[in-house]
Amino acid sequence: MRKTFYFIRHGQTDLNLRGIVQGRGVNSPLNETGHKQAQAFFEAFHQVRFDKIYTSTLLRTKQTVRPFIELGIPSEELSGLDEISWGIYEGKEQDETIMTGFDKVVHSWREGNLDLGIEQGESPNQLVARQQQAISYMLQQEQEETILVCMHGRAMRILLCHLTGVSVCLMDDFPHTNTALYVLEHNGNEFHIVDHYNVKHLENL
Repeated sequence: MRKTFYFIRHGQTDLNLRGIVQGRGVNSPLNETGHKQAQAFFEAFHQVRFDKIYTSTLLRTKQTVRPFIELGIPSEELSGLDEISWGIYEGKEQDETIMTGFDKVVHSWREGNLDLGIEQGESPNQLVARQQQAISYMLQQEQEETILVCMHGRAMRILLCHLTGVSVCLMDDFPHTNTALYVLEHNGNEFHIVDHYNVKHLENL
């Protein structure tokens, strides 16, 4: 069965704006800009006939697609769509110490050490495992052909890699910003990107 997935990152939060580390354990709401981004996305894509909406368990994703849910489109939370856990860095300002730690970890990921994570956090391979469960679940839903998925920046980069057969080491090659869109088609066997980093809806904000 063919399916089309619209994957978007959530709208902006105050913690995004302030450079506070937001991972799986930080449940922050959208700020005013984030709500405007969500509304701009809705206005650009509300005519798409989505059969189902999936979000992470975190508030910022649910708020981003709320205008679609208010149309009566069924929705469901999946923990497999949650952001990666940044462990001891979560909720902290990205000061020089934390940025240095991030840089070392991200460089290690680029070099292929995908079992490494921030202390008490998740590794990319751990995230891939729960993402694969979520994707498998969504693919099994026979009545859902056009699907909107709202998730998180780092998680989406990693997801795009393993869905399209790209090494997860190359996650940073996928750009993202708040409410950026990637559209992927699944032909019954594999995924293909048909719309890459669409941010046209943000042009007038």
